[in-house]
Amino acid sequence: MATSAAFEQHTARYEAWFERHDAAYISELLALRPFVPLQGRGLEIGVGSGRFAAPLGIQMGIDPSPAMLAHARARGLDVIQAVAERLPFPDDSFDHVLVVTTLCFVDSPAATLAEARRVLRPGGTLVIGFIDRESPPGRDYQARKAESVFYRNATFHSAADVERLLLDARFSIRAWGQTLSRPLDPVQDIEPLRPGRGVCAFAVVQARNDKGDAARAASHVDR
Repeated sequence: MATSAAFEQHTARYEAWFERHDAAYISELLALRPFVPLQGRGLEIGVGSGRFAAPLGIQMGIDPSPAMLAHARARGLDVIQAVAERLPFPDDSFDHVLVVTTLCFVDSPAATLAEARRVLRPGGTLVIGFIDRESPPGRDYQARKAESVFYRNATFHSAADVERLLLDARFSIRAWGQTLSRPLDPVQDIEPLRPGRGVCAFAVVQARNDKGDAARAASHVDR
């Protein structure tokens, strides 16, 4: 993750953001909650300080920033310093994988999803939360990203971009959701999860790892 230096240097500012924008943060958590399985072994790629993994019941996380990982450990998570494109886990290690506001920071989104697929068990669930660049409030994020010490080097993706990345990585898409329909600064109230995509800044997609199905289909053809 080439942009991890900002998170390493400004960890206190990152934590303060969540305190200052608690309504937006809770809205994002509520949007993610229906998509993240309640049972099974979970991993968050780009766990940061554990702000999402801990309340969503994810046990394990990776991140390139030692400073952020220190906060995640304090929140009770088992964490490892690593990058998204090279996960330090064997194949089929997890039942579900969470990726929240991370695709915009990784060097290779395609390699990140390939690694997520590798460490997911057949039939496992991948949940991605991201800033939808093509939504009206997402365009505001894009226009103002140079003002943010964290987002200035980010590459935001549209929902169509993420859909294409998932299909290319051989995931099947199960459902979409979204929240934060207004520009961030005026957000003072918690917003509910909405179905679909393209209207709100924060989009969530749940996908299924179909590698077990592909293997069974190949075996059937061989017979």
